[in-house]
Amino acid sequence: GPTRKMPLTASAMDFFQLFVPDNVLKNMVVQTNMYAKKYQERFGSDDAWIDVTLTEMKAFLGYMISTSIHHCESVLSIWSSGFYSNKSIALIMTQSRFEKILKYFHIVAFRSSQTTHSLYKIQPFLDSLQNGFDSAFRPSQAQVLHEPLIDEDPVFIATCTERELRKRKKRKFSLWVRQCSSTGFICQIYVHLKEGSGADGLDALKNKPQLHSMVAKSLCQNAAGKNYIIFTGPSITSLNLFEEFEKQDIYCCGLLSTRKSDCTGLPPSMLNNSETPQSRGQYRIRMKGNMSLICWYNKGHFRFLTNAYSPVQQGVIIKRKSGEIPCPLAVEAFAAHLSYICKYDDKYSKYFISHKPNKTWQQVFWFAISIAINNAYILYKMSEAYHVTRYSRAQFGERLVKELLGLEDTSPSH
Repeated sequence: GPTRKMPLTASAMDFFQLFVPDNVLKNMVVQTNMYAKKYQERFGSDDAWIDVTLTEMKAFLGYMISTSIHHCESVLSIWSSGFYSNKSIALIMTQSRFEKILKYFHIVAFRSSQTTHSLYKIQPFLDSLQNGFDSAFRPSQAQVLHEPLIDEDPVFIATCTERELRKRKKRKFSLWVRQCSSTGFICQIYVHLKEGSGADGLDALKNKPQLHSMVAKSLCQNAAGKNYIIFTGPSITSLNLFEEFEKQDIYCCGLLSTRKSDCTGLPPSMLNNSETPQSRGQYRIRMKGNMSLICWYNKGHFRFLTNAYSPVQQGVIIKRKSGEIPCPLAVEAFAAHLSYICKYDDKYSKYFISHKPNKTWQQVFWFAISIAINNAYILYKMSEAYHVTRYSRAQFGERLVKELLGLEDTSPSH
């Protein structure tokens, strides 16, 4: 749960600023103004540009965040006369001023000579965000490594013309997270670039299991020695990785797939589908030290690799039509934790910021901001302030937008 007690009067902005404080916003102001100056020195002066202020930067973020609640295709729809127009917030800043800030917006204006990382323009922000996640929340023992749903709303894809769809560039990165499976709080973010020939590119890691193993190690670098139980999908699950994690007091439970998983070191007899068992719920087990390989049957063979649960402990899967299906406890735990994450994705993925810039670092930035707001809402729901106001996720987002725009007092209304 939360590591600090927030007051009853804490606003949406107070929770958001646990992760994106004023000093981070002030840095965005400084870097944006520096980039604007550099840009104009190179390409000619821009008489319409005036240095951005902290108040304007907050309003700029507020407009962007509003697209996560109203799901407008373009943030510029706010100033239009169409369905997604919003006269109540459009008066805070003119469209031309917003577009100027959008043009020059930067988090790191200059590339230092020592920088080789492709995400150098956003890395300081990601580091600051990670520190905020670490200091504001203490996760439960059970956690999940996965790729959250961050793609565009299918409603918009259905309404786009073919020409607009062709213009959309495919994402050049994958976003992985380590997530507390009890609350949905995202504890750590890892961004992997899909293109490029440097150390960050797939050219350096053509073996996919090796790539997913690297992602898992990066996400769990702060988890050593804490006896966490990490649930993994087929792309990450492997005997070598689990044994390496066990040496760091990190225990695992993962679903295996002969097509997607690295099955090195596992007995072939357990990986082949033998004859179909007579009844659902039957399983076979092979052990090596603390590691168990479970082959469980339920309208198909499912294989699990774990060192976190004893294979002899019994559990049960409850199906609406079939009733109770017996299984090892590891299978029950895996199903329970993964179903929670699916519910989290269903509830929160629709609140990702709709703005889709062409630049990769900006795409990562808006996804990271969306995750920060979802985490802020989770902390709000676990605080005493929630019992005073009881905002839904949409209401929390609307409240945050208004506070960023300075439209009303930040104290919660009853």
